[in-house]
Amino acid sequence: MAKKASCSSSLFALFFLFLFSKTTFLAMAQNNTTIPVHVGLVLDFDALHGKMGLSCIEVALSDFYASKPNYKTRLVLEKRSSSSDGVVTASAALDLIKNVQVQAIIGPASSMQAELLIILGEKAQVPIISYSATIPSLTSIRSSYFIRAAQNDSSQVKAISAIIHAFGWREVVPIYVDDEFGEGVIPYLSDALQEVDARIAYRSVIPPAATDDQIVVELEKLMAMQTRVFVVHMLPSLGLRIFEKAKEIGMMEAGYAWIMTDGMTNMFSSINSSGIENMQGVLGIKTYYPNSKALEYFRARWKREFQQDNPTVQDAKLDVFGLWAHDAAWALAMAVEKVGAKNFNFEKTNTSGKSSTTDLERFGVSQNGPQLVQELSGTNFEGLSGDFNLSNGQLQSSTFEIVNVIGSGEKLIGFWTPKNGLARNLNLTSTSKYSISNASLRSIIWPGDTTSAPKGWEIPTLGKKLQILVPVKEGFSEFVNVTHDPITKVVKGGYCIDVFEAVINALPYAVPYDLIPYARPNGSSAGSYNDLVDQVYLKKYDAAVGDITIRANRSLYVDFTLPYTESVVSMIVPIKNNKSKNAWVFLKPLTWDLWVTSGCFFIFIGFVVWVLEHRINDAFRGPPHYQIGTSFWFSFSTMVFSPRERVVSNLARCVVIIWCFLVLILTQSYTASLASLLTVQHLQPTVTDVNLLLKNGHNVAYQSDSFVLGILKQLRFPDEKIKTFRSPEELNELFQNGNKKDGISAAFDENPYMKLFIAKYCSKYTMVEPTFKADGFGFVFPKGSSLARDVSTAILNVNEGDRMKKIEKKWFDKESSCQDPNSLVPFNSLGLESFRGLFLIAGLASVLALLIYAAMFLYEHKEILLRLDPEASLWRKFCVVFRIYDKKDLKSFTFKKGELELNTISPPSPSVYSNDSESRMVFDEQMRTPSTEHGGFSPSDGLPK
Repeated sequence: MAKKASCSSSLFALFFLFLFSKTTFLAMAQNNTTIPVHVGLVLDFDALHGKMGLSCIEVALSDFYASKPNYKTRLVLEKRSSSSDGVVTASAALDLIKNVQVQAIIGPASSMQAELLIILGEKAQVPIISYSATIPSLTSIRSSYFIRAAQNDSSQVKAISAIIHAFGWREVVPIYVDDEFGEGVIPYLSDALQEVDARIAYRSVIPPAATDDQIVVELEKLMAMQTRVFVVHMLPSLGLRIFEKAKEIGMMEAGYAWIMTDGMTNMFSSINSSGIENMQGVLGIKTYYPNSKALEYFRARWKREFQQDNPTVQDAKLDVFGLWAHDAAWALAMAVEKVGAKNFNFEKTNTSGKSSTTDLERFGVSQNGPQLVQELSGTNFEGLSGDFNLSNGQLQSSTFEIVNVIGSGEKLIGFWTPKNGLARNLNLTSTSKYSISNASLRSIIWPGDTTSAPKGWEIPTLGKKLQILVPVKEGFSEFVNVTHDPITKVVKGGYCIDVFEAVINALPYAVPYDLIPYARPNGSSAGSYNDLVDQVYLKKYDAAVGDITIRANRSLYVDFTLPYTESVVSMIVPIKNNKSKNAWVFLKPLTWDLWVTSGCFFIFIGFVVWVLEHRINDAFRGPPHYQIGTSFWFSFSTMVFSPRERVVSNLARCVVIIWCFLVLILTQSYTASLASLLTVQHLQPTVTDVNLLLKNGHNVAYQSDSFVLGILKQLRFPDEKIKTFRSPEELNELFQNGNKKDGISAAFDENPYMKLFIAKYCSKYTMVEPTFKADGFGFVFPKGSSLARDVSTAILNVNEGDRMKKIEKKWFDKESSCQDPNSLVPFNSLGLESFRGLFLIAGLASVLALLIYAAMFLYEHKEILLRLDPEASLWRKFCVVFRIYDKKDLKSFTFKKGELELNTISPPSPSVYSNDSESRMVFDEQMRTPSTEHGGFSPSDGLPK
């Protein structure tokens, strides 16, 4: 069996075999050395596509066998002409199977005709090979004897959705013919659009035999809609009329986007110049096939053969369907050869025992059908159309070109591949990520001869103004103010209306609209906010504007814009003056731990100064009670004035300086805090915990028709404890009545309302925890509305500018004289944390001074200490040291100064020069005195006073 040959190399050899004509081929088929295999060809030979298919198949078989003369089999074409009538096509196929016993049938051209042939082929086990039946529904028949040698229409929907996503379009209107060809691709297109967050806004179905008037009526209907992106899926015979009428009524101007499926683009070469003129700016999806020398050679030869057979057809051009016909013929010829040189006969069906039979029951079954189908399904070679792979009986998806109709032809602007998405240049070996960016395409000329991509929707000029609902409120008119008029029903304004007008003015295009109050004839509200949102969901109105809170349950049915206010649900309660009037108010500026710490440090500093000054300062000597009083007097008096006792030790002076600085800071802070406590008004909320409201059974309130009721239910407030209010005045009245008079203790609502209420009643109320997250106010549009996205962008622009601040100042800053109650915070006592650093510094300085003094004292008397009896108790040693410490330090400068003054009057006493001797005498006396443990001297006895 011959091996699979390369198509391009084989076609080069055909140049040297050019003298072989169709007559030569048919003569070879009758040669005794080859086996003829009859193959049916069911096409409409009166139509251009039928003539083109026949010519391509004949030239393909001629080239194939010229390049493979050693093959034993030869395909013999049995032609049957079919019209658009499916019954005639089925009759032709039945004749070929029953009377000619063909081994395969190529055709038909129409997808609708193919269904009947597939059923016949399945019954007779005859492969049906179609190179132009593209509708996806044929796959659902699940016949192994149907070979689709063409792209499935559903394979292009990913390319279309990639373009839709690349330009940010959210809605698309498919325009398709009302038959199986047109309807077959729509479900796949809808699924592909959903994957890129787009949707089908409307389906425009055109009858196959539609008149011009019918087409115009349908196009005008589309023109009155907002969507401006159209996907045209039909054959050129009807599609050209669509574009002609679209141009006439102005739908080929700037702002429109048109995309053709490959049903038209693959046959673009057959469209005349006038048709192209009507399609300027249109994008098209076109099956890609590589250009090669083999293809150029085939195109030249085919054109010559076609002109010879069809001299009346002028300027015919080869398209991808002709290439698929060529490759299908090659695939069938190779499959037949692989099956082998067998007797291609039919096995008659056994109909014995039946009284009557039909033609369907009398024809036989092909003996080689199953093997032939198996070989066809495994076909894979490089054909003129590119990689020709019939795995599973279906030509595998390939690359698509994206073209732009400009001037007299089409311009290639990019490619789409299943692996890489959109690409400006084709690179089948690229490993880059899947691209859905319009930057991956070349420049595009859109309808209206503009390079600016359409935004995908417009406010229709032929349609009515947008009908926008506005809620009617009895209170809080600062947000929405509707004045009832039975005729005009005027919407005067309000914060929400002003924001909406500012946002609409920020759009880059005009949006005409009418504001319609959601009210009954008597002017009262026609329903709740949920009812208002339902009106938009039911598409009775185009949008809703007002203080409408974005909620998750509402967003299931409508689209909200981005919020134009920040919002949380807060609890608002009355506030009371907590000004203290008791006798112990002077203790409140400081916390108890700061009071205790300060007292301890006063005592500690007094002790430190006494230790440092006792031996050298007469002011700190005397009887014990006198010394204790002097120490406390010295330290505590630093709060109010300078002590009268002089400090002579340098160490004591350092400690006192640091301590005086700490006392200065502490007293100044105490004074300021006490002054604030006694003079400033301090407000406290009456309730700070929602659990107290529940525990005490207090009443609460919420604004009527608000979602806040759901929050109160979640908090488990009983129904009888929940009140409603409609205006700030009603809420204030409920608070004034109080819980005991069927009033309330707290109210729950969103911050914008509560801030307005507090601003109106100044310092009577405040907001406290807890708070509950809310998503703020937003504008309502129908699900999938393209306008909602642009309005959201405009909201961001308004928020970033000063326009929003001006609107807020206009409606909410009228009560500028009112003090914000939240600024009147509760009084906080000064705590130890504020002075921890100062106390630490003072403590460390004092301890360090004591250590330095102790070291100096012990060093000064080290000789005496060394003479202590090592066996003496620790207590006796301490007593010795203490008695030495208790003596005056006569060597101190203060005492020397006094002795010098006395020397001018009388001779100096020997004691002035014998301090060390005195210390030794004390030491000797102490060591001779028995311990108190043995009933002798007590260390406290005889100590100098």
